[in-house]
Amino acid sequence: GNGCYPVDDSNWYSSVAKALKQKGFEVALENMPDPVRARESIWIPFIEKTLKADENTILVGHSSGAEAGMRYAETRRLKGLVLVSACHTDLGVENERQAGYYSRPWKWKQIRQNCGFIVQFAAKDDPFIPEKEQQHVHKNLESEYHCLKGKGHYLSWQMPEIVDLLVEKAS
Repeated sequence: GNGCYPVDDSNWYSSVAKALKQKGFEVALENMPDPVRARESIWIPFIEKTLKADENTILVGHSSGAEAGMRYAETRRLKGLVLVSACHTDLGVENERQAGYYSRPWKWKQIRQNCGFIVQFAAKDDPFIPEKEQQHVHKNLESEYHCLKGKGHYLSWQMPEIVDLLVEKAS
């Protein structure tokens, strides 16, 4: 998401990566370039060329990373896509509009077809992403939907739900 730098010291990212590595999974957790503006023109090539996400990859995206994951999956195959605090509009926020993800219609069908599975984590109490936005993404992607209580924008340091889900889906 925007402003999460360094990722090793941001939210739940590091604890999830560590838990998955301990279970024998290969994990790529890298600082995203352009972390404050999160521009599509920079993030999508980074996901492709540096992270090397492909049909064997389960891509996990939080907030702006969720939108990047969805745009990435419009034209590329993934083993799976996990979206945390996803939205489909710029929410009237200029910085979000300038990121580029919302400048054209979403290719929902292509995203569904390009992903072996799609799981979404949402929260009714997210202060940034209204529940209606999250439900719109769910409806259009036909995602496995988890709306958890008390999670807000998922800014906690632990996210065992994602670890458990990834272990289940990878097997």
